Amino acid sequence: MKQIGALKDSVSTWNEISKKSSEISEVINIALAENDESLKDDIQKEIDRLTSLFDEMETQLMLDGPYDARDAILAVHSGAGGTESQDWAQMLIRMFLRWAERRKFKADVLDVSPGDEAGIKNATIEIKGNFAFGNLKSEHGVHRLVRLSPFDADHARHTSFALVEVMPVAEEKTDLQISPDDIRIDTFRSSGPGGQHMQKTSSAVRITHIPSGLVVSCQSERSQHQNKESALRVLYARLLELEIETRAQEQAKIKGKRIDAGWGNQIRSYVLQPYKMVKDHRTEHETSNTTAVLDGYIDDFINAYLRSKVGEDK
Repeated sequence: MKQIGALKDSVSTWNEISKKSSEISEVINIALAENDESLKDDIQKEIDRLTSLFDEMETQLMLDGPYDARDAILAVHSGAGGTESQDWAQMLIRMFLRWAERRKFKADVLDVSPGDEAGIKNATIEIKGNFAFGNLKSEHGVHRLVRLSPFDADHARHTSFALVEVMPVAEEKTDLQISPDDIRIDTFRSSGPGGQHMQKTSSAVRITHIPSGLVVSCQSERSQHQNKESALRVLYARLLELEIETRAQEQAKIKGKRIDAGWGNQIRSYVLQPYKMVKDHRTEHETSNTTAVLDGYIDDFINAYLRSKVGEDK
């Protein structure tokens, strides 16, 4: 039903573009025939709106992977460097939440581990919307920040790293089947902010997938049941990611191409000092408007990545 709904929305939008284009063409012909300049501004506004809509739909055509239409689970982990990297991880989480807000996607924070002094050690969020994973998969990798440190009394320039993981939300009945005997569920008291209720009751949940050794925890909700559901969604997504990586490695062996998705895979640099520049090292796309990028305007980077992947084997 989700697939049918997404396809209906896509067809409806293409039909709207076709219909409005014909209407604009007719208005232009009338304006030219009557030499009427008064409609010029209105016509241009409608052309600009349709051009923007067309560009968005053209990008969607590049999202043809098996999981691209799904919701996404995104995890950010601070790198070495203590407070600097933890603050950078929080900046990235904010960037993705602002991006989701602008796209009118629903974003839920599933789990957060606060930093020692500022920022976060790691956080996991779920972003729900059409083609959320297809867009956000471009963000998977290491993000590097260069800036004057707000935590350094000497205001020295620091380099910080954070790892972003992006996973498609798994559909339990079709993607994976996990035996109840393969998981262990433990409960514990929540730590960090959240009020007395969260800290006095064992509402936090930790789930261990015994065969793979994967461990997922969630403590952001007041209810143990809600935390369990959130943790299970993250666990299924991580297991699906493992399966996707295994398939990719098998294909790479056949093709003779080595795939490296490790910590050293630095995909993008955000330089705030001595100059302002955000540059993607895979596509060479760059901008000097660092404020806009950190405020969630990352669509140009996403689109550049998707265009760079056109023609590659799936």
